[in-house]
Amino acid sequence: MTEQAVTQQAANGPATGTTSSPSSAVDRRDIAEYALRLGDDALVLAQRMGEWVSHAPELEEDVALTNIGLDLLGQARALLGYAGSLTGRTEDELAYFRSDLEFRCAHLMCLPRGDFAATIGRMLVVAAYQWELYERLSESADETLAGIAKKAVKEVAYHLEHARMWTLRLGDGTDESHRRIQVAIDDLWPLVDELFRTDDLEQRLATAGIAVDSSALRGPFDAVIDPILAEATLTRPDVPAAAGGGRHGRPSEHLGHLLAEMQVLARQFPGASW
Repeated sequence: MTEQAVTQQAANGPATGTTSSPSSAVDRRDIAEYALRLGDDALVLAQRMGEWVSHAPELEEDVALTNIGLDLLGQARALLGYAGSLTGRTEDELAYFRSDLEFRCAHLMCLPRGDFAATIGRMLVVAAYQWELYERLSESADETLAGIAKKAVKEVAYHLEHARMWTLRLGDGTDESHRRIQVAIDDLWPLVDELFRTDDLEQRLATAGIAVDSSALRGPFDAVIDPILAEATLTRPDVPAAAGGGRHGRPSEHLGHLLAEMQVLARQFPGASW
């Protein structure tokens, strides 16, 4: 399914006359909330990746990080467009006219850009998580979510390979590059656990065959991450999990600053077009 087709399908709302669209037994608001969670993750991380434009360590990497950010933005548009079709709002309204308390992204996505090693470490973790997530979500009983996931999983597979390559290069490189990527992994690791916390809403949708049970992804995620860290001569941190809460209206302290920059133009000129 092309990006245009996914976006159009999201704008048109759920399909009718098919069991793969939200059934009357499932609350559409639950599906909208679930799509918001995934869409907000992608949107906020796309904004962070966009901060690397013209700042990457080499021209080829500048292009690569920008393209990864655009992939995430495309996923965000499709997911927010779908959430909006279920709640009577547009993707722009959801992106630009919600406060930080209304966003549903995990705290890991909100961390400041940091140095290049911090971006690579986060990309490795997020891509491994998203690959497992979208691989399973592509079989969703919800046709729109399945279509978005089938496209996204191909993009995320590249993100994961790109992050793996750089993790190995940094981890097994100089003393300084090894130190920086280890610090990056250490700093983000307390936030990883939040990606795999499930709740009643997700469980209801998972039972209906619509969502993915996040807690079931931790084992496959570890099976991907651990060999990469070992090959890169990096130590997996043994640290307590952070409280999190981004899925339930308890945003990261960093989100408000990011939204202020991302939303300023739309809020200053609401309804404007170029």
